[in-house]
Amino acid sequence: MLYHNPHNRNENLTLHTYQSQVMPTLEFKGKQYIYSHHHSVPFRELLVDKKKSMPASGKKPSLDDNLIIHGDNLHALKALMPQYAGKIKCIYIDPPYNTGNEGWCYNDNVNSPLMKEWISKNANPVDKEDMQRHDKWLCMMYPRLKLLHELLADDGVIFVSIDDNELNNLRGVMDEIFGEENFIGMFIINSSPSAIDYGHIAKTHDYALFYAKDILMTETHYLREEDKVFKYKDEIGSFNIYPLYNGNVAFNPKTRPNLFYPFYLNTDNKIEDDFYEIDIEKRDGWVEVYPVISRKDGVQRVWRWGKPKSIENLNKEIVGYKTEDGEYRIVQKSRLTGKVIRSLQLDKEISSRRGTSEVEEIFKSKSFSFPKPIELLKRFIAVSTDKNSIVLDSFAGSGTAAHAVLALNKEDGGNRKFILVEMEDYANSITAERVRRAIQGYAFTGIDKQELLNEKINFSQLKNANKLLKKVELIEFQQADTFDKISKTLKDGTLIVTGETNVTDKKAGLGGSFTFCELGNEISIEKIITGESLPDYGALAKYVFYTATGKSLDGHAKEKLDYFVGETDLYEVYLIYKPDIAFLRGNDSALNYIKLKAIAARNSKKEKLVFATAKYMGQKELSSQNITFCQLPYAIHKVVGA
Repeated sequence: MLYHNPHNRNENLTLHTYQSQVMPTLEFKGKQYIYSHHHSVPFRELLVDKKKSMPASGKKPSLDDNLIIHGDNLHALKALMPQYAGKIKCIYIDPPYNTGNEGWCYNDNVNSPLMKEWISKNANPVDKEDMQRHDKWLCMMYPRLKLLHELLADDGVIFVSIDDNELNNLRGVMDEIFGEENFIGMFIINSSPSAIDYGHIAKTHDYALFYAKDILMTETHYLREEDKVFKYKDEIGSFNIYPLYNGNVAFNPKTRPNLFYPFYLNTDNKIEDDFYEIDIEKRDGWVEVYPVISRKDGVQRVWRWGKPKSIENLNKEIVGYKTEDGEYRIVQKSRLTGKVIRSLQLDKEISSRRGTSEVEEIFKSKSFSFPKPIELLKRFIAVSTDKNSIVLDSFAGSGTAAHAVLALNKEDGGNRKFILVEMEDYANSITAERVRRAIQGYAFTGIDKQELLNEKINFSQLKNANKLLKKVELIEFQQADTFDKISKTLKDGTLIVTGETNVTDKKAGLGGSFTFCELGNEISIEKIITGESLPDYGALAKYVFYTATGKSLDGHAKEKLDYFVGETDLYEVYLIYKPDIAFLRGNDSALNYIKLKAIAARNSKKEKLVFATAKYMGQKELSSQNITFCQLPYAIHKVVGA
């Protein structure tokens, strides 16, 4: 795999050449044929399987519910576009790592004789002996990532699990599709704490790349720390303190002169037991306080806040403080009950072994290899979603993403929605069945354990043993009514506090519902006219709305008396259609004066796009009502850029 600079035909660039003025692109065999393959993938209906669905009590399965889709994820993602383009807040995928042992096949039906010949002559499934397995993996991933990018909301994010085999290639293709500037970070995940010996090195970790759709619009949340202990308290509430100076020496008086100024501290006036009055204006007898100089680099630091913000928070959220060494500092009060997610995910809650035990607990057997643990996905979802967000996993596997969504909703009262896609035969027997059992509860006898604290004991913590003991006591007090027992163990220098519940019959369900779908026939207008394939009104309505406006349609479309489907800021879309070949071949499917009158009754000034098989009036009458006639089957293309 090479990184190619398109502005220099003779220069093949390696990954480190990101300092080039032009972003290098990843080149691989077959790229020229699959680069726009996602555009040629046909739209398909989603067919509800009522028997495999689990709707809410008293309701019927609906495509507006949580979804589990069985089928090729490339086609499933395209099928989701009419309703979900630009609406997914969080995407998590765990694609094949391409180790050579997974047995995955590359068989996308790319419209290229050369591609078909290449695939037919090379080994499938992909194995270690396949010298072109990295090219195949990239050919498989590229169009799927393209569609995932289109499905992602402008303020959405995507997490992609991977290991060393394709990490560099994944980073290159993600930079190309999502933009290098939208790379947020990479998680190191302690997936195998006991280590797997590969010869020369025993590996303990995998990775997860973290990208935004648009970094300028992205907002993430803190992870909750229910056991967080605060040292101080004022009339507002509890808090800890942190220095106001900026710890990054790249920010200094030369680069940020507006952040370098003195405070003045009144040593004679303690506004609280441990804190002193401060001001921005110079006062006689008050101590002048500047940001400290870095001991390591000798660089003068600056404040994190400019003067206006500091003035606004004087003696409220920023105060003077005297260190144990007798030096005066300016500190900020922090009242956060959470923390920013860490790039190092090291605790045992997120290991593959934990994921395996979770699946075994549900199925009473080892039903799935290397499932992701619930806690890891809960963290990703918690930091990236709101309570009503949509979460998508198009390599669903054992269904951990859905389980994590349901668990998180149960914890915080959220109404997040999940969409899973799984192409293998176990989509119902494992993926959906796990979700059914998570919703309803499942047979379980024993002790249900939940880790409440996992903290490495080091020398500095031994010096503050009382603080740690208070932290444990607070957990015991807060969780006393939740668990039958709170246990404390010290193992390998780590303090672990666990809540234990005795379960004698059944583990309680999380609640929820879902609709199980299969991929239907492709939506082809030519096939509609011949009667070979007749999608229902809702499916075709979403399709024409999306292909005409480039926008996804909210909710489920139903036939109305005025044929109205939906609208954008500039356009209204109408569809005259019934899944009946006699209707489509008859006069009733045409736009006539009666239908024109019904459409005009909306009294809208927007341009109206009306889809029908024919029209029985001239352009003058249509123009008077601001109507653009779009004839089926020929009008199904993106006719406007709304």
